[in-house]
Amino acid sequence: MEVVEDIVIVGAGIAGLATAVALHRMGYKGLVLESSPSLRVTGFAFLTWTNAWKALDAIGIGDSLRAQHDKLITGEHELRCTRRRELLEALAGELPSNSIRFSSKIVSIEESGYLKRLHFADGSTLKTKVLIGCDGVNSVVAKWLGLSKPVSTGRYAVRGLASFKERHGFESKFFQLFGEGTRSGFVPCDERTVYWFFTWTPSPQEKEIEENPAKTKEFVLSKLGHAPENIKNVVENTELDGMTWAPLRFRPPWELLWGNISKDNVCVAGDAFHPMTPDIAQGACSALEDAVVLARCLAEAFSHKSSGKGEKEEEEFFMRIKIALKKFANERKWRGFELISTAYMIGSIQQSNGKIMTWLRDKMLAPFLAGLLLKRADFDCGKLSIS
Repeated sequence: MEVVEDIVIVGAGIAGLATAVALHRMGYKGLVLESSPSLRVTGFAFLTWTNAWKALDAIGIGDSLRAQHDKLITGEHELRCTRRRELLEALAGELPSNSIRFSSKIVSIEESGYLKRLHFADGSTLKTKVLIGCDGVNSVVAKWLGLSKPVSTGRYAVRGLASFKERHGFESKFFQLFGEGTRSGFVPCDERTVYWFFTWTPSPQEKEIEENPAKTKEFVLSKLGHAPENIKNVVENTELDGMTWAPLRFRPPWELLWGNISKDNVCVAGDAFHPMTPDIAQGACSALEDAVVLARCLAEAFSHKSSGKGEKEEEEFFMRIKIALKKFANERKWRGFELISTAYMIGSIQQSNGKIMTWLRDKMLAPFLAGLLLKRADFDCGKLSIS
């Protein structure tokens, strides 16, 4: 007999694991399917703003992560640079041992009454009452919902994590540099690791260095120009396998308003929902917000016990699920629209190489852009409780 799961979450990234933990906290199990043989830790680290810490506190792992990462700003806002590996391992550690199924690559999704049947590459199948796509920018679930593929900005990013045997000596702050059409940032995670990124619009010749990590490092160093030596030392101290190269893509924000974020008992979250450029460091943060809101909506639907197992009760249950996922989509689509739009606008301004725009950016727009970023980070997704 074919196995039927209550909730299946596709993707063991930040959105998927955080959603599973949030559901677990509320007494519901979500089975997480991951196509890779283990947790994927590409990306190394990310800036974790106030809104993300509120979400992490809601699911119960905020304090343990704070102890491992330095605070970068003072005042009412909270900013730290969180290592992706630590976050994923912390989330996975909160789940029962049978909650994650690795090497489960979905090849197709089909209707099966009120259920969804998943077909896997190894020939096996699985049915689920709720399907949540947290499978990133190339989401198979988003494709099933009819959402288009994220589009390229033409910009690329190199990211790296440098580890030092001794203290690196950086201040606990975010360093940002601008060049001619380039932007780079350097931020300590703790006293011995520094996360960095470099973004630019490459020429066809420069794209060729993607296949050669040594040339990539050499290229980044050549573009840092008159940067302080301690900044250059961070790139020089980065191991070749400690760097990644990726195009910057986003989902056109208007698609969140008229596209299918949810349909019946299927929805998407995280990068499968609202992929955005990293210019306001809100991709992972908003994925954590999604997890809390989605778990809250689903828990409300599951909390209503059916009086029986007949056709009418089954129909009522799936109607509650449909309403819950629609509620999630309606609550989150404007937040996603706002973040995608803001990130794209800020990225375009900050990476400008025109003399007039550069002058405006440096002399007049900097305070406005900083205020806009902080405003987007001043968001509370709420607690894990239902009315």
